[in-house]
Amino acid sequence: MINKSDPKGLSPTTISIPRQPLGETRKEIAIVGGGMLGLTLARRLRQRGEKVTLIEAAPHLGGLASAWTVGDVVWDRHYHVTLLSDSYTLAILKELGLEQEMRWVITRTGCYSNTKLYSVSNTMEFLRFPPLNLIDKFRLGGTIFLGSRIKNWKKLEQITVSDWLTRWSGRQTFERFWLPLLKSKLGESYRETSAAFIWTTIQRLYAARSSGLKQEMFGYAPGGYAHVLDKFAERLKSDRVDIQLGCPVKQIRDENGKPVIEFENRESQRFDKVMVTASAPIAANICTALSNHERNQLANVRYLGIVCASLLMKRPLGGFYVTNITDAGFPFTGVIEMSALVDPKELDGNHLVYLPRYVTEGDPMYELADDEIEALFKKGLKRMYPDLKNSDILAFRVSRVRYVMPIPVMGYSETVLPFSTTQPGVFLVNSSQIVNGTLNVNETVALAERAVQTIAL
Repeated sequence: MINKSDPKGLSPTTISIPRQPLGETRKEIAIVGGGMLGLTLARRLRQRGEKVTLIEAAPHLGGLASAWTVGDVVWDRHYHVTLLSDSYTLAILKELGLEQEMRWVITRTGCYSNTKLYSVSNTMEFLRFPPLNLIDKFRLGGTIFLGSRIKNWKKLEQITVSDWLTRWSGRQTFERFWLPLLKSKLGESYRETSAAFIWTTIQRLYAARSSGLKQEMFGYAPGGYAHVLDKFAERLKSDRVDIQLGCPVKQIRDENGKPVIEFENRESQRFDKVMVTASAPIAANICTALSNHERNQLANVRYLGIVCASLLMKRPLGGFYVTNITDAGFPFTGVIEMSALVDPKELDGNHLVYLPRYVTEGDPMYELADDEIEALFKKGLKRMYPDLKNSDILAFRVSRVRYVMPIPVMGYSETVLPFSTTQPGVFLVNSSQIVNGTLNVNETVALAERAVQTIAL
């Protein structure tokens, strides 16, 4: 059953999973990748009665949503937040018994512009924002409102994001406000990025706002995604899903019409079907029996990567969950003060800050050593907060991920491969197939739900 009002074609409240008793399996299915995408696929396929094996290269589950230790605190390796409009995520949390545990907080937003830090957390603060004149502010607000009302996102794939924003916000607002943000997120790739990119961002954030002054209300699960992933693993194990960790895949080859997974560190396994959730370039490398066209399409998907620092601190910064930066010369693309959302009690009374730098292929930042990144990022943070001392920072840790989000270039949706492939028994379900949304947990879970409804095993 499909909810036609949902732009993705389904809703978590209307998904119908064919169910069989758990003891009556039909096929042996492997899922390569233990992020939220793979976990959701595993749960849904097990509910259908399939025999499911979940294979993850890392020694832990979670992928981009995994947790790690910063100082003495265990929290998410990258910053995540749940919005009230994230219906797919909330549906999964409900199944795991976590929905009632969620904490919902009204957050504040900051902007560092012309060497000063401003609060732009509500309408009145936005109207007082000095770097833009009154006409620029109304055009900026009108652009965001227009983006929130557009339904036909495919038309936006035919115009660059810079042309669309300039048309509606004006040249001055684009250069002073939008351009620094686009460069910080996309680098020079913003020139090739379609207007669908800003549409998806506006749609998600606009949906998160409540009434009144349109303050943002964001949520998190106590314990962070470490707690969510533990609960998810417990549920899958109780449903007899075989979870295999620390098993990097070397290749998936064809043997008499059945996929065989060859591993880097142990004997190969044969399955009836395999679902690959790895990023497009990795999928192109390991799925050796794909057609040349499929492998080329996957290899040509251009990704944004990330270099993200986690800082455990004694003190808060500006109290803004997100601080956007429009000034040039910063080594990071924004400041995410997680403890402006998460109760510091969750962090042993400390404060947690993320400093992300989104990188495109060839960005030298990705190759810098941790101590070099630490020196650069601390210098940039002290530029924003001159009273910050080294002793305020208890721990500093760097995460690098090469493939995070596909860059939505012009006409991107027309190049996306279907779930089914020419390699017998192999299906692709990965981030490159998210065509009308930004990469986040909710979109990832929605992709898994769509795949389960679409794929005929």
